[in-house]
Amino acid sequence: MIRIGIVGFDTSHAVEFTKRINHVDISEDQWVYGAKVIMGYPGGPSSFASEEVIAERTQTLRRFGVKIVDSPEEMIGKIDAVMIEQQEGSSHLAAVKPFLEMGIPSFIDKPLACSVSDAKKIFELAILHNAPVFSSSSLRYALEVQELKSKKDLGEILGAETYSPAILHPKNPGLFNYGIHGVEMLYAIMGAGCETVRCIYREGWDVALGIWRDDRIGTFRGMRRGPHSYGFTAFCERGIVSSSINTQYIYRELLKRVIDMFKTREMPVAPEETIEIIAFIEAALKSANNESREVKLHF
Repeated sequence: MIRIGIVGFDTSHAVEFTKRINHVDISEDQWVYGAKVIMGYPGGPSSFASEEVIAERTQTLRRFGVKIVDSPEEMIGKIDAVMIEQQEGSSHLAAVKPFLEMGIPSFIDKPLACSVSDAKKIFELAILHNAPVFSSSSLRYALEVQELKSKKDLGEILGAETYSPAILHPKNPGLFNYGIHGVEMLYAIMGAGCETVRCIYREGWDVALGIWRDDRIGTFRGMRRGPHSYGFTAFCERGIVSSSINTQYIYRELLKRVIDMFKTREMPVAPEETIEIIAFIEAALKSANNESREVKLHF
């Protein structure tokens, strides 16, 4: 049984993930197996959640059997894996560093980082200390995306459009905060290989258009007005597939991959692709701030 520690309670994921891993307060069809959350560190003040909300989540996790500690370092030597759940992407390098240095497999909730520089440093630490790292939005593993990827009769995916909410937060600028869900879904469908991005920003939405090195085009629409919905259209050699996303099982599907990585120490997404996603969002932000000019990805 893999013993997991959680760092950061300023996201609902701290509670929702624990429910599914520890099999508490949730239906059996949501359970994942092979691990247990045993320790948690709430984290300090956060602009993502009030002190009252964090205190409430702390009490909930205590009720779930999670031991609350006063510092992340208290977990080292008592856990087999860690989940970094604090929301601010720019804090993730510092948060995960002591665990990677001890060779502890680490899941870092989206975004991995808010800069390519930090993203590369995280993976450099992971390689140096033989400590696998995984970061992903749960939308990568939506059942509808998995079904699309499993189809053999459609041929090559020639292009794709995805959409998701794109709520903004100054600590995770541009698409780093919430738009990353749709960007991750775009990469799940298209794969790596984007070279340039052009992003149009308006108060109610963003549209980011990426050109892949094989001349395929991938587009993401981030919404701040209208429905809080997720979906995609995939343009394939032998058909077009459009689907909205049912989010009922996305946490379960992500956590299956997280726990499998903790067990096998094999990263389910190549570091190069995860870093490219950060580069895509970094380039989209630069484009949006520069009259939607085309920006080359640098990573």
